[in-house]
Amino acid sequence: MSHDILSFSKKEIILLQKLNTPAKVQDFLNKIPFNFEERGERLKSPILTLKTRRAHCFEGALLGAYILSLCGFPPLVLHLKTTKEDYDHVLAPFKINGLWGALSKTNHTVLRYRDAIYKNIRELVLSYFHEYFLNDGEKTLRQYSRPLNLNTLGKNWIVQKGDLWYIDKKLDEIKHYNILPKMRIKKLRKADKIEIRAGEIVEYKN
Repeated sequence: MSHDILSFSKKEIILLQKLNTPAKVQDFLNKIPFNFEERGERLKSPILTLKTRRAHCFEGALLGAYILSLCGFPPLVLHLKTTKEDYDHVLAPFKINGLWGALSKTNHTVLRYRDAIYKNIRELVLSYFHEYFLNDGEKTLRQYSRPLNLNTLGKNWIVQKGDLWYIDKKLDEIKHYNILPKMRIKKLRKADKIEIRAGEIVEYKN
């Protein structure tokens, strides 16, 4: 048993040990109500997210990455960068038998879990491209980061009481890759009206 998990309660440890596959971790993340940050922006550590039972996409990715690390996966997070009109997203990618999948905490019908069927990170990211659009149908996903291994940041991020803004900064600074050439942006077709309507469905209401 790792030293960091001893900071969790006995009940929490029993719960975490049951979440021994990516699918089970995703099912658990889905059950956590969405953090709408009504009291201001937060970026809670996994232990605080587990105790408060509220998570936005980044908090969900951090918690998911930590739980995956208990199953033997490296704790990875990946940044999806959009145009300034939209919101960025953070995933927790994982690799099984050479293929990539991802945990994703979201409140909408899109940008969700991905099974491990993708040959590389770019393939995985591109599976989100056509889901990423504004209310007028404009597609907004532009870049993705190299996965950040949270093990390189020590262990304090797992149980820290304060916000983890340094991880946000690190993820911004890490190498990013363009998804498409600039010349193609103006030629992108907008999402269909039925896709836009489907995207308005939410799991938790604010």
